Amino acid sequence: MGGDMQMLPGSSHRPALKRPVWIIFFVSLVSLFLACSYIYPPHGDAACYVFSSKGCKAVTDRPLPSPARELTDEEFASKVVFRDILHTPRIQPKYSKIAFMFLTPSSLPFEKLWDRFFCGHEGKFSVYVHASKEQPVHVSRYFLNREIHSDKVGWGKISMVDAERRLLAHALKDPDNQQFVLLSESCIPLHSFDYVYDYLMHANMSFIDCFFDPGPHGNGRYSKHMLPVVEKKDFRKGAQWFSIRRQHALVVIADSLYYSRFRDYCKRGFDGKNCIADEHYLPTFFHIIDPGGIANWSVTHVDWSERKWHPKSYRARDVTYDLLKNITSIELSVHVTSDEKREEQVQACLWNGVRRPCYLFARKFYPETLHKLMKLLSF
Repeated sequence: MGGDMQMLPGSSHRPALKRPVWIIFFVSLVSLFLACSYIYPPHGDAACYVFSSKGCKAVTDRPLPSPARELTDEEFASKVVFRDILHTPRIQPKYSKIAFMFLTPSSLPFEKLWDRFFCGHEGKFSVYVHASKEQPVHVSRYFLNREIHSDKVGWGKISMVDAERRLLAHALKDPDNQQFVLLSESCIPLHSFDYVYDYLMHANMSFIDCFFDPGPHGNGRYSKHMLPVVEKKDFRKGAQWFSIRRQHALVVIADSLYYSRFRDYCKRGFDGKNCIADEHYLPTFFHIIDPGGIANWSVTHVDWSERKWHPKSYRARDVTYDLLKNITSIELSVHVTSDEKREEQVQACLWNGVRRPCYLFARKFYPETLHKLMKLLSF
């Protein structure tokens, strides 16, 4: 009995000692948590129901995201068409061909060079010629009777884009044409046909030149009349010489929405600006509808280092082995903005994710260079 009486005080005091410590610890923890939430209020929506009014204020003061602009009927219809074309599975014909589309005022001074380039590869290419001034005189069998219905083309006018679309429409008639290359009368091939064929046929994108130029010869040409279809932030610039896959050729022909904005509001003298349609239409169009499907550089080399309205032109004295070697070894695409900063935008030429030389063709070569080019280029 005495032993039992001695254990009772110990049994009753152990819980009494632990309870105040546990309560003090819990209260301290909650106080610290609430103090932190007051000083650094959470910004989630749930904070309004858990934490202080300061946290709720932070949520209610946050600007709501602006609702997406409702598309016009024309925009909606165009996006549906573009989506279906771009998502159509790529069908590779048994004999896939490259459509070489020449945009020229008259005869092609480098037909002999192209003849040697094409020779032995019949069935893998098609030729189309848009001559805007005079009927060409041909020296190569590959160019005979290859003229399409043509119209006059003016530099810096929408007629240049019209000619490109006209060439594409004729080339699309042949279902075997899977790649479409736009070239001028001053363009030359830099590699063998097999190299060019493999490079283009196995590429996972189209080669359209496209970059953002904040300067007067870039976004300075933009007109607000293009709104709401084309916003200034989407306005892009690039050289007109492209190589595109069939799905992209189809969407260019299907487009009337974006084309009409450039036809009406991108022209010389409009709004006191000199907007050059062929430098902006396709870069802007593809930046909006399929930015991930283009390389943002062209496979045709053009030298703009002289900072003039037209690129550098090569005469016979300029054509050397070293010149051609230097062009064919370039692996970086460089764009220079037209503002005071003259910022260089440099990107590696990635072919299916692998760094490779950028250029398959080059311009601008004078007719007098033909003899030297025939000697230096061995296809």
